[in-house]
Amino acid sequence: MSSVIVQGLSKSFGSTTVLRPTNLAIDEGEFVVIVGPSGCGKSTLLRLIAGLEEPTSGCVLIDYRDVTALDPAERGLSMVFQSYALYPHLSVFDNIAFPLRMAQCPKNVIAAKVAEVAELLELSSLLQRRPKALSGGQRQRVSIGRAIVRDPAVLLLDEPLSNLDAGLRVRMRHELARLHQRLGATMVYVTHDQIEAMTLANRIVVMSSGRIEQTGAPLDLYRTPATIRVAEAIGSPAMNLLPVSIASVEEAGTFVTISGEVQCRVAVRVPPSAVGGRATLGVRPEHLRADPLGAFGGRVELFERLGPLSFAHLGEAGVEASVVAQLPSDRRVTLGEAIRFSVDADDAHLFAEDGIAYTRVNP
Repeated sequence: MSSVIVQGLSKSFGSTTVLRPTNLAIDEGEFVVIVGPSGCGKSTLLRLIAGLEEPTSGCVLIDYRDVTALDPAERGLSMVFQSYALYPHLSVFDNIAFPLRMAQCPKNVIAAKVAEVAELLELSSLLQRRPKALSGGQRQRVSIGRAIVRDPAVLLLDEPLSNLDAGLRVRMRHELARLHQRLGATMVYVTHDQIEAMTLANRIVVMSSGRIEQTGAPLDLYRTPATIRVAEAIGSPAMNLLPVSIASVEEAGTFVTISGEVQCRVAVRVPPSAVGGRATLGVRPEHLRADPLGAFGGRVELFERLGPLSFAHLGEAGVEASVVAQLPSDRRVTLGEAIRFSVDADDAHLFAEDGIAYTRVNP
């Protein structure tokens, strides 16, 4: 296991800045997931750590050793790519063994290490097959096996599950979590899928527009997003974000006006100078509760029944944004039906015009 530290790391291609100066420290044995929309710089950050890109500025330290000028092979890292990148003419055994043969390891060491990794990844019965005879999940396990067979200091994974169907993605998430528990390795995992981030990470790094927005434990980011971009990235379905105006500030919190009429209390501290200004109210679908006098509502435009959970998508004339509300599985609704909801002040979020979250009254 090794720690990873990046200091002032940035990357530009000509006049285009892909990654702004970034600082990040990853402890030994952590499973850190970097999440964000396409083009936010997360894969670039991973490739800079791996040595596959040359930084414009900054440095990378592995176990406090500066490796910025070293080739990828000299950093003690392994990487799993979105594409499996397997050699089609080689068997599973030979694909996994390839890094050991390149390192000129003895044959008995290669056989023992491949057998150990194959057992760990449940590939022992497939060692003589070629990639074309494997399922997508099996190919990805072979790719992972090839990455870990040399006991890398850090394992980097760049959207490794994006080519799999929904069922395989769930199973592979379980396998990656189990692998981390058994190996205790330091893992850095890039994805745009926040469900993967929430289920796998010890710590999540949310990126947007080439910079880190917030880092923290999954539930911390879910409960207290520091910016509107973090609120959008964490949670499924996504947080409802509604334009509001700040009506008043009181001891118990801040009152905002929705659609120029209904008021809602939010347990945040807002400076008096912000009264009368614009803001964005954030409410998660699971925190809305049916209330005929509630501040949120509209007519059902779409209803999704997903087994134990159901979601109503609501729209209303004159409202700039629609609202998604989670409903009990036994709740019956019809298209066009009008429903209203309220939310506890402690479950609502308020973001300033610059996207920064206002401080909560009871943090």
